Amino acid sequence: MKSIQGKLLLFLRGVAMGAVDLVPGISAGTIALVTGIYEELIDSIKSFNLDALKILKNQGFSAVWRHINGEFLLILMSGILCSLFTLAGVMNYFLDVFPLQLWSFFTGLIIASVIYLLRQHPPKRCLEVCLLGAGILAAYSLSVSPVVAIEGGYISLFFAGSIALCAMILPGISGSFILVLLGLYPLFIKALVNVEMGFLLTFAAGGVIGLMLFSRVLSWLLNHYKRAVITTMCGFLIGSLSVLWPWKQVASSTVNQSGKLLVTGSTNLTPQGYMNVVGQDPQTLACILLFLAGLFIVLIVEIVSLRLKSK
Repeated sequence: MKSIQGKLLLFLRGVAMGAVDLVPGISAGTIALVTGIYEELIDSIKSFNLDALKILKNQGFSAVWRHINGEFLLILMSGILCSLFTLAGVMNYFLDVFPLQLWSFFTGLIIASVIYLLRQHPPKRCLEVCLLGAGILAAYSLSVSPVVAIEGGYISLFFAGSIALCAMILPGISGSFILVLLGLYPLFIKALVNVEMGFLLTFAAGGVIGLMLFSRVLSWLLNHYKRAVITTMCGFLIGSLSVLWPWKQVASSTVNQSGKLLVTGSTNLTPQGYMNVVGQDPQTLACILLFLAGLFIVLIVEIVSLRLKSK
C-alpha cells in the first residue's frame, strides 16, 4: 500500500497528465516518463488480459485488483479525470488569452525533460543515435501535417479515441494534437465542458481498446530495448518543439463542420519578426520568464523523484 504522501503525489501526477494532454503538442506520457511512473503505467495497462479474468474467476476481486495494480490506476485516473473536467475551460481560456506565455512555459518543460531523459539514458550506439534522429523527423513531420477536418460521427470518434489515447502515452506525441490533425479538437473540448456523455463514452471505448493492444507492444519494447525506446521518445520530444514555438504566423486555416476556425499551417517567427509581421506585442520578457519556470519545474520534479526513490 502506498503512503498518504505517495498517493497524493500520484494523484498530482494524474492531474498534471490530464492538464498537459488538453494542450495540442504535449503528451501526458511525457509527464509519466519524467516523474518515473511510465513503465509501471504501461505494465498496469497491459495487465488487463485473459489472466485477469481467470484470476477474477478463481481467486476473487481482491486478487485481480492486485494483478492489475488497481490502486495505482485508480489514483492516477482520478487525477487525470479530475484535471480533464475541471481544467478544460481554464486551459481553453489560457490558449485564447495568453497563448504566447503558455507555449513558452511548455517549451521550457519539454527542453528540460529531454535533457533529463538523455542524461539518464544517453545514446551510446550508432543505432540509438539514428533512432533519436528518426524520432525527431517523425514528430516534426507529424507537426507540419495538414489538418483533415472530419465529421464527428461515432465511428470516427471511436477510431480517433483509439489513435489519440495511444499517442497520449507516447512522450512527445500529443493525443490532443492528433485530434487537431483530425479536426476533432474543438468538439472534444466542447464535449468535456458540456459533459456530452455519448461523445465521451464512444471516444473512451476506442481509446481503451487501442491502449490494450498498444501497451503490450510498448511493454515488450521497454523490457527488451529500453535505451533505444527512451532515445526514440526523446527524438519525439525534440521534434514536437516546432509545434510549441510561441511566435507563429498563420499561413493557412480552415473552418471545420462545427464552424470552428482551425489553423492548418503556420510559420515560426522570431519575437521581432512576430511584432513586424503579425503586428502584436511578442511579450518577450514574460515568455522568457515562463520558459525558465518550465525548466525549473522539471528540475524540482527530478529532485523530488530522486528523494522518493532514495526512500
